[in-house]
Amino acid sequence: MSLTHPHRGHSVLAVAGVLALLFLAGCSNGGNGTAPATSPSSTATGDGPAAARIVIENFTFSPADLQVRPGAKITVVNRDSAAHTVTATGDKTTFDTGNVAGGATVTFTAPSTTGSYSYICAIHPNMKGTLTVR
Repeated sequence: MSLTHPHRGHSVLAVAGVLALLFLAGCSNGGNGTAPATSPSSTATGDGPAAARIVIENFTFSPADLQVRPGAKITVVNRDSAAHTVTATGDKTTFDTGNVAGGATVTFTAPSTTGSYSYICAIHPNMKGTLTVR
């Protein structure tokens, strides 16, 4: 009768694999498509145009200051019941979402020229933000 366990090595590997998967799952955001906010500004980075998001809630843009690459796709999510816009102001009137109904989502493309673009909600001009393309 042998005192060794021939399958012990396989069991240890299986347990280690399960623990590694649990660790990785704990580090994810749950796959819900949102990441925790870490600062009042956000940056979309990467090798090419990247996706970015502006959320409208309680009559404010979040983030109020967004940095993106030229040509990035920007998704606007309106969580208010009222309609809003994301409309560039000043000399650089390069983007305007038009009316975004309450609960609706639209996407627009960031300007291809680097710079700082102020924007407002044309319906509620006290709502302000800045899009920085760099």
